[in-house]
Amino acid sequence: MTTVLICDDRRSVREGLTRVMSAVPGVSRIDCVAHGDELLARFSRQSVDVVLVGTQRAVPNGVEATRRLVSAHPQANVIVFGAPDDAASIAAAIAGGARGYLRWDASRPELVAALAHTLASTSVPAPRQPSDPGVQLTERELQVLRGMSQGKSNGQIGRELYLSEDTVKTHARRLFRKLGVRDRAQAVAHGFRRGLVA
Repeated sequence: MTTVLICDDRRSVREGLTRVMSAVPGVSRIDCVAHGDELLARFSRQSVDVVLVGTQRAVPNGVEATRRLVSAHPQANVIVFGAPDDAASIAAAIAGGARGYLRWDASRPELVAALAHTLASTSVPAPRQPSDPGVQLTERELQVLRGMSQGKSNGQIGRELYLSEDTVKTHARRLFRKLGVRDRAQAVAHGFRRGLVA
């Protein structure tokens, strides 16, 4: 049975996520805290299987809470959740030690899969080195990835690179395939871990 601790400073988010998580098979206990200090104190008293930490665009609370918790308790299994287009927050949280992320509107099957994947990871994966020969992005793909890491839309990236939006989407699909990711947030997080973006 899985125990879950939710950290978010918005009561409505905590209550909503608790309702969703309570319907996930195998979850035996769900606790909530509002801030990073409470998260550290609560986890120090009694560790849990999975910690869900909310992120918000341009608000560092969730990212900082993740970093502090993982720094104090490297064994903590942290999943961040937030807007799918908030790549910067998600990438920063993953760089701070989170094992993965979920969208706000994740379905129950996605929640189950995320919990299973996180619990199966018995150790924090080592950061990939920039020299990793397994993935080779073209210069244009790197430019698109860096634009994504700055929170720019495909249209904005296209205007800066003098490309059509469809061409940017094509480069994005190719780099997603090469990196083995599904969307912008995962691509940016992967790029941060490999040192492709800063």
